[in-house]
Amino acid sequence: MYCIIIWHDDDDTYYIQRRYGCRAMMLETVAAVPGMVGGMLLHCKSLRKFEQSGGWIKALLEEAENERMHLMTFMEVVKPRWYERALVFAVQGVFFNAYFLTYILSPKLAHRIVGYLEEEAIHSYTEFLKEIDNGNIKNVPAPAIAIDYWRLPSNATLRDVVTVIRADEAHHRDVNHFASDIHYKGRELKEAPAPIGYH
Repeated sequence: MYCIIIWHDDDDTYYIQRRYGCRAMMLETVAAVPGMVGGMLLHCKSLRKFEQSGGWIKALLEEAENERMHLMTFMEVVKPRWYERALVFAVQGVFFNAYFLTYILSPKLAHRIVGYLEEEAIHSYTEFLKEIDNGNIKNVPAPAIAIDYWRLPSNATLRDVVTVIRADEAHHRDVNHFASDIHYKGRELKEAPAPIGYH
């Protein structure tokens, strides 16, 4: 997906006909769904069975919140127009329902899918960093929302933001592959402590 991102500075308007801003926004729209769906379903299961989750509810909801902050950050960076926002709404609606059904039918498959989606996100952000380093994307100041959330220095740049987001995605990749592996062994998530407290 391609879009035009426009940056305004003192000298000129910098146009970038690259897909990375829009692609990141679409990735985060999808990525923010699985943690919420998985956490919600585990929460309901915990209530029904009167049992602990081994920290997995918290871990998945933390993942969902972290991915939401990725989206909020890129909304500040990209400044999407109304039709891009409508596309976000549509993509989220379709993916939420598809993932919800997938998780009910096979949590093992659902977590594995997310692991692979996160691998794609890591690749995309690596390419994003290359474009910044090559000067094809302007390394503008980081949005205030990103500085506050990741506790970045006040002079942080877009490159710093993409770097920490890529690290988040690597963590989510590992967590979801780990969760899928637990199911693959015929065990339940509660039997293995969840990796919490990363964010």
